[in-house]
Amino acid sequence: MRYVIQLFIIICFSFAGELLHRVLPFPIPASIYGIILLFSALELRLLKVEHIREVSTTLIISMPVMFVPPAVGLVNSWEDIRHNWHEYLLITFTSTFLVMAIAGWTTQIIIWRRRRNRQKNDGNGKNNA
Repeated sequence: MRYVIQLFIIICFSFAGELLHRVLPFPIPASIYGIILLFSALELRLLKVEHIREVSTTLIISMPVMFVPPAVGLVNSWEDIRHNWHEYLLITFTSTFLVMAIAGWTTQIIIWRRRRNRQKNDGNGKNNA
């Protein structure tokens, strides 16, 4: 039963992302809205990782299978993209490295802030161990 509840929680965030995508006029995919909402809930401690750990781990493990349909789509669309393949390749590599850089930078900022907050709290005589 806990797997059903965990999946339900994740689906609720996905649905909320779909709603935001319909309401907001920005060209952002619904899945991005959903993941931002889920991240925010985890970061604000409105949701604990333990509430979604098993199902999210299973979804991450099965993620490579999700790339098969787009790969097949590329093979089927080869006639349309073969004249501009170098542009597609450039865009793919540029966006991949840009996303990796921003994700790394964001992670470093979060880690830095947590360390600073811990040091600040430890300096006040509080122990967060």
